[in-house]
Amino acid sequence: MNRLTTSRGEFDLARFPESPRETLRAWDAADEYLLRHLDGGGGEPVDLSGTVVVLGDRWGTLVTVLAGHRPVQITDSFLTQQATRANLSRNGADADAVRLLSTRDTPPDRIDVLLVRVPKSLALLEDQLHRLAPRVHAGTVVVGTGMVTEIHTSTLRLFERILGPTRTSLAERKARLIFCSPDPRPVPAANPWPLSYALPADVGVVSGLTVTNHAGIFCADRLDVGTRFFLKNLPRRGGPERVVDLGCGNGVIGMAAALANGEAEVTFVDESYQAVASAEATFLANVTTAAKAEFLVGDGLSGAPAGSVDLVLNNPPFHTQRTTSDTTAWRMFTGSRAALCRGGELWVIGNRHLGYHVKLRRLFGNCEVVASDPKFVILRAVKN
Repeated sequence: MNRLTTSRGEFDLARFPESPRETLRAWDAADEYLLRHLDGGGGEPVDLSGTVVVLGDRWGTLVTVLAGHRPVQITDSFLTQQATRANLSRNGADADAVRLLSTRDTPPDRIDVLLVRVPKSLALLEDQLHRLAPRVHAGTVVVGTGMVTEIHTSTLRLFERILGPTRTSLAERKARLIFCSPDPRPVPAANPWPLSYALPADVGVVSGLTVTNHAGIFCADRLDVGTRFFLKNLPRRGGPERVVDLGCGNGVIGMAAALANGEAEVTFVDESYQAVASAEATFLANVTTAAKAEFLVGDGLSGAPAGSVDLVLNNPPFHTQRTTSDTTAWRMFTGSRAALCRGGELWVIGNRHLGYHVKLRRLFGNCEVVASDPKFVILRAVKN
């Protein structure tokens, strides 16, 4: 946990899940730059008396500092929502001081101040600006923020095309602000999201099926090479069992498991609301058997009863926001071991250089290579 000092006071803030070994802060220079601007650092303070919406607040820092104005937070991340709740609590704010919405929820009818923390995914920004555009008006104050490396010409063009005239600030501590003046008169083009594409003809039971991808999903316009390799080497199993597609993305792996074994109950889990919506749309469009499916937004398998799962299929991310980290993968592995029944299996695909076999061997006491190519390796660990 770290303490952020602002003109509004001092705030103890942490990422989620909180760890004593975590060295990364819950905010950066871009968040601080935006807060200074709101408080009049660049001139007059911004009037926050109307409806304030904060899009993409990564760990709830912005809405925690602005909790007195009862802002609305819109995020694609379940973990961000959990971090926000924890940060509000540790700083003495009421649990209902911030209205928490996902990127799939209906936004407020009217937005008077729109604060945008530029996301990693340009597609997600495009989708959300389209969703919010009908709610802003000519007097809406729109301010974006991000590190210099996160704000590109394409970022500014999105604001300009969907909302109105856009300019940027000077950089401070490698951070920059975006100022947009909404012009409600032009009607922007239709939101292109979600996208759909047909799977290639060489990926087993899902060959040729249509995949639905909401904005922000990894490789939203094509099948990535890692998933393609995983699809060609999935376990062949039958009979009643509970399968989890952990970190499901668009759900194509879990869908393949359901189609290969009509008796399986498949649970799709991801911390991204966009991902779970994609997985559900993909599954419902293609699976017409009596296969049972559940779609959950959450923190991995933290809510699964011990010993309740027979098979976990996992393609773990190796980034947390923009930071390379194995923290998420390790939590997925430990959560899988706790949820698996005796004899249950965890199948993992990852880049060869990530060394997941070392972690799995330490955690499960065993790990075997199922398949490999020059870039990827598929590993199998069994709970004894």
